[in-house]
Amino acid sequence: MENPSTHSDLELFTRELTWDTRTTINRLFSPTFFGAMGFGMALAINYFQRRPMMSGIQRHIALVAIGVPVGMYADRLNENRLARRDAILIHYIRNHPEDFPVTERVKYKDVLDKWLPRR
Repeated sequence: MENPSTHSDLELFTRELTWDTRTTINRLFSPTFFGAMGFGMALAINYFQRRPMMSGIQRHIALVAIGVPVGMYADRLNENRLARRDAILIHYIRNHPEDFPVTERVKYKDVLDKWLPRR
């Protein structure tokens, strides 16, 4: 078994995660943003046609219903882009292990000096 006080840079990429590590705001931002853009677009259309803002509510509902899946699709595209980037980094680290030596784990107690307050 490997010494727990050392770690490889490759371990940061290859550990198994069985849960979504993104925050709630991060997960919901794109669908909410694109849904709000659809709603805002419906308001803008009504404004420029000199109609009451909330008239034709079906347009508001339809544009929000289109915007939310577009936001989910944008999220998926971004995740795929990040996964492709990680795969390239993993491939590079595996092919060039001399550039990524195993480092010793440093604890705060070894790095920080004794603290003396100035009064």
